[in-house]
Amino acid sequence: MGNRLQAIVDLDATGAQARRLADRVVEWLAAEGIVLAERTPCVPGRPLGHPPGPHWHRAVTDDWDWPPSDGLAVHTVRTGFTSGADMPGAALCPRCGAATALDDAAWRRFGDAMRTWHDEGTASAGCPACGTAVPLPDWTWDEAPLAFGSLGLEFWNWPELTPEFRARTAEVLDGHRTAYVWGKL
Repeated sequence: MGNRLQAIVDLDATGAQARRLADRVVEWLAAEGIVLAERTPCVPGRPLGHPPGPHWHRAVTDDWDWPPSDGLAVHTVRTGFTSGADMPGAALCPRCGAATALDDAAWRRFGDAMRTWHDEGTASAGCPACGTAVPLPDWTWDEAPLAFGSLGLEFWNWPELTPEFRARTAEVLDGHRTAYVWGKL
């Protein structure tokens, strides 16, 4: 059956901002009753997370058949978020819109950028179509999404989060750009 994940990743938060912004978001979510403020062992693969609150339904679509069975994991360190076992087939340049097929050579180039970003906090990958060096967090991906950030909110085994909830979350994050990653492990 597997575990379903949905992550809202702040693409703009620096390492220095991540904890403060995470605390602000959790405070807001707890005040709304979407999650509980206290942390419990409620997320797969993490020691502690925030369990669903009494008003969790405010964050999800109306067509849910089941309540959340797990909670919210908050990441405040540089993390590459993936949709699970599937990987994208192409990287999409945010400057020119060209799709770069992720063959072995392209994966090596992007893989090098991912390692550098993880180790140093910044990295770019050049677009073969327009020649622009694009910061790794700015790239988008087809099919199975990826996102890179120092702050991520990972909802485990929840019904689908609404676009409105994701937009409200971005507002709480000082209007930062966010990416939405979903998948199943």
